[in-house]
Amino acid sequence: MPVFPALIAILVTLPLRSGAEPMHGLSLHGELKYGADFTHFEYVNPDAPKGGELRLGDEGTFDSLNPFILKGMPAAGLVAYLYDPLLQGTADEASTAYGRLAKSVEVADDYSWAIFTLREGARWHDGEPITAADLIFTVATIKTKGHPGMRSYYAAIDSVVALDVRRVKFFYGGELNREMPFITGQLKVLPKHYWEDRDFEETTLEPPLASGPYRVTELEPGRFITYERVGDYWGRDLPVNRGRFNFDRIRREYYRDATVLIEALKAGETDFRQENSSKHWATSYDIPAVEHGRLLREEIPHQHPTGMQAFWFNTRRSKFADRTVRQALAYAFDFEWTNANLFYGQYTRTKSFFSNSDLAAAGLPEGRELEILDGYRDRIPVEVFTTAYEPPLTDGSGQLRQGLRTARNLLVEAGWTIQDNALVHAESGERMQIEFLLNSASWERIAAPLISNLERLGITARARTVDGSQYANRVQEFDYDVIIDTQGQSTSPGNEQTNYWHSSTAEVPGSRNRAGIVDPVVDDLIDRLIQAPSRAELVALTRALDRVLLWGHYVIPNWHINYLRTLRWDKFGKPAVAPPYPRRFLTTWWYDAERAAVLDSSE
Repeated sequence: MPVFPALIAILVTLPLRSGAEPMHGLSLHGELKYGADFTHFEYVNPDAPKGGELRLGDEGTFDSLNPFILKGMPAAGLVAYLYDPLLQGTADEASTAYGRLAKSVEVADDYSWAIFTLREGARWHDGEPITAADLIFTVATIKTKGHPGMRSYYAAIDSVVALDVRRVKFFYGGELNREMPFITGQLKVLPKHYWEDRDFEETTLEPPLASGPYRVTELEPGRFITYERVGDYWGRDLPVNRGRFNFDRIRREYYRDATVLIEALKAGETDFRQENSSKHWATSYDIPAVEHGRLLREEIPHQHPTGMQAFWFNTRRSKFADRTVRQALAYAFDFEWTNANLFYGQYTRTKSFFSNSDLAAAGLPEGRELEILDGYRDRIPVEVFTTAYEPPLTDGSGQLRQGLRTARNLLVEAGWTIQDNALVHAESGERMQIEFLLNSASWERIAAPLISNLERLGITARARTVDGSQYANRVQEFDYDVIIDTQGQSTSPGNEQTNYWHSSTAEVPGSRNRAGIVDPVVDDLIDRLIQAPSRAELVALTRALDRVLLWGHYVIPNWHINYLRTLRWDKFGKPAVAPPYPRRFLTTWWYDAERAAVLDSSE
């Protein structure tokens, strides 16, 4: 491994800052819900039985068991099942985490450093202890060889020092960042003795050594992977793990597309599905198994920010560099007709990059948000101050005469004219052509009406559906005109915003800056957001960022719902308490042998 000077660790004894106290958990803003003596989370069954198998279906393919690099298509579940983080997030608190691999954490008053103490007894699946050397190796490896998004996420870790075999001190560089200790706690630790003789930057199908609740036991690339519960998992009885990871086996089968996957579920070949298609939810499950309660159809409400699903313009392409052009093209999308005729009225139009949360901008800016935006008044669109953002509204009839007329006027304003029934740039002579890159045939019916409306504007438009590997590669290399993508959000935005919108990531392959945004105002708002000293300031800065992004017209917003659409065969138990943020809720379910026996007898 190449030398990484900033992360060279020395085993020394350093004095702790006076007043720093070990804590059993961290909260970005506010108090911890669970005390140091808590035994389990409230939303689990601490006595859930272990056993049985959970069979899941995935769409697409995989060719790698290394989820930490850009290269390859990693199998689903690797990070969640195999690797222990330092801290474990919760499903009933926003931006809070408790010790998992780490027993405690100490944080400097100025957030310039944090000390994590590893639990005694933590070990890898081969029995070797997890030590400070593993943690230091992990940071150095991720920051030099890891996925670009991870490099960006952990960029503020300046150096790491081992205080002893189980205590590690992280020093943070740059401006104040209150989130960095919390971000550090999300690190999935890698075994130094396993990886130091292997090429971390290459894909592999060798089951990796890890420390978590499961290990890989069987696989066939692109077809299936099986995870088996580790019987002597070192962290089984930790308070953050009690009542979780209950299945003896988790098998993930891969299917060509959603239609085949749904049929596999209905045939009993898989056990659970989270349905993302309104059409399938409305029409694909009218079968006896659902009618008779064997296949349970349930909507699970949640309070997660739903983020932004949208048609994303690639502004690296000259035709989308003009904000007015992007604004014009949004008038060709008829959400109201689409929702009524394709989605069975299930969705709400998304009007924010932080939808379904208190972080979303609404109305006109006021108070602290207005003060923040005033500092950029001459560098951002005037509409930020004068007009509440609303995506183009239609009457739902499918007739977009007024909307298309508005679009034409805006395109003319941007220098595009109609020549021989084609939209052409008046100066360059470039003809407007748009390709929608899709990774599933199910999106074709949604893109088709938009494409038809674009053609009425003289634009040559088409949809191109490619397989999962090709799609991933093209997106990573920004080789597309328009994609349909979702940018999820947390309840406390922070470092990840750099990967989403900052100019420093616009040309970094694999970053999530899908639109290629390069805007000094956006950069500055992100930097300030990361340093926010309070929840109130974080909210004000996020709303300001949201408003600037919205009026940049980088996307044509899609839609969202605030519940999960799920189907499961009735052979599982689940906790009585439903948390507001149901992250990885399947980890709290268990196999119910009695229910399974009844189900088998009814078939």
